[in-house]
This record gives sequence, C-alpha cells and structure tokens, in this order.
Amino acid sequence: MRFPFTGVIPIDKPVGVSSRHVVDVVARALGMKSVGHAGTLDPLASGVVVVCAGHATKLVDYVHEMPKHYAATFLLGRSSPSDDFETPIEEEADPVRPSAAEIEVAAGAFRGDILQRPCDYSAVHVDGKRAYRLARKGRPVVLESKPVRIERLAITSYDWPRLAVEIECSSGTFVRALGRDLAESLGTKAVMESLVRTAVGPFACAASIGLDAITPDSARASLLPAATAIAHLPSVVLGEHVLASAIRGGLVPLSEETPPAVAALDVSGQLIGILKQLESGSYRLRPNFLGEG
Repeated sequence: MRFPFTGVIPIDKPVGVSSRHVVDVVARALGMKSVGHAGTLDPLASGVVVVCAGHATKLVDYVHEMPKHYAATFLLGRSSPSDDFETPIEEEADPVRPSAAEIEVAAGAFRGDILQRPCDYSAVHVDGKRAYRLARKGRPVVLESKPVRIERLAITSYDWPRLAVEIECSSGTFVRALGRDLAESLGTKAVMESLVRTAVGPFACAASIGLDAITPDSARASLLPAATAIAHLPSVVLGEHVLASAIRGGLVPLSEETPPAVAALDVSGQLIGILKQLESGSYRLRPNFLGEG
C-alpha cells in the first residue's frame, strides 16, 4: 500500500489533551488515516509524543523500545487512588518528613533493574479489561509487579512536601508508581503533581513541534525519515539483486553475529524495512515498505 506521507513527527503535547487527540490532529493535517503514536502520555502530563505516519506506523514497537526521559514533581504526605491529581487527594494527619539525605539513600534501591507494580488507574489489562475502568467502578484491581529498568533517578530539588526528580527509564515504567514506592520506602506517601516527558530516545522535547503549531504545511515539514524510528538498530545496505529478492519474500543470509532485527537500507540509504531473523538463522524483510509485509 502506498501512502502520501511516511515519517515520524515528535509532538510537544500540552497538559489537558490525550495522546489520541494528538494523533487525530496530525492525521487531519496530513489528510490520512494511517497515523498512530508510540507511547501514551496521560492528559495530566505534557511533553514528547512520537507520532508515526504511513509506513512508519509499522515501526511503533521499535520506538517503544527507546528509553524515556521524564521530569516529575511529587507531593509527599499525600495519596490518591490514581497516585496523581486525577482522583481526590488525601493528606496524612502526621506525615513522616524525610530529609534530603534519607531520600537520596532510599532512591538507590530504585535504580537499575527493579520490579514495579503498575498503578491501579492505568491501561494495563486485568482479565481483558483496562485496570482504570475497574478502579473507577470501585472494583478491586490486582496487578502483578513487572520488571522495568531505571537507568537514572536524580533528585533535582526537595522542599517539603515537594520533591522534584529526573528519570531515564525503560518503556512500561510508571513514574507515578515510582514516586509512590519511593515514598512508601520512607514511611510516607506521595502523589505526582506534574510530569513532563522530556525525550523519547533521540526525540527531545526541545526539538518537537507544539500541537497548536500543527498545520498541513508544518506537519509535512516536520516529518522526519522513518529510519529515525529505528535509529537504535544496526543497519545493513542491500545490493540491487539481494534487495530485489528480499522484497519478493526471499531469505537474506547475514553473519552469525548479526542481531535478531536489522534495518534494511537500499544503496541510497532509504529504509526499506526490518530484516527479522528466522529459526533457520536467515533473515526475512518484515515489515517491507515496498510490499505487503
């Protein structure tokens, strides 16, 4: 299938709108339906939402693999069912007031590979239903902890009750839950006051286009090559004959040291698709931007 436009647009989402709304705005500006986002950002949060258009929608999962960067503030001594300001806040009567040094020591346990229980008010599926739908109806939500990686957790300021942090983490990390768990380890509670996603991989907030600046002309001008969505993958250039065979579904032999997924480029440097390793050890082009894969 051919699309009028293919590429990636990093959008600086404002507070108060959903990621779905961001996609709708870009889709209308480009005049096409094949548009999606690579990672939901809650309406109460702002920052980078990576929008993929055309063939680049097939690369959303690869963007999900990229590390996420956040700046967040939490209010200690408070809690809410949603771990943020979406639901009513309850203040502790006599909260523990940890020192900056105590917070720094406690933060050490939340760096690296950790197990994290998702927030009850989240899009995680529970028996086929979204957890937040069950939580809003007052039904019990039981969520299993899952592994995530916190590459960086830096305390940037602290003035009780406000705690500000910067975080670099893997996909699937709940920043709200990180504040919740850090506070609990200190004998208190926390709600997330604000959240800004400052970057997704190479897509930085400072280089993103504001949602209110999206027009047909600016959307087209802001489209980055689809290859930016898989910048973290190794790549291989396929010669004319090998490329022609790969496009028809033929197998591509690569060296034994090659990773399971490789970006396939033509001799001009254009992204053709992703070579994925089969059980046989050979590779096949999936997705194939020039075919149906």
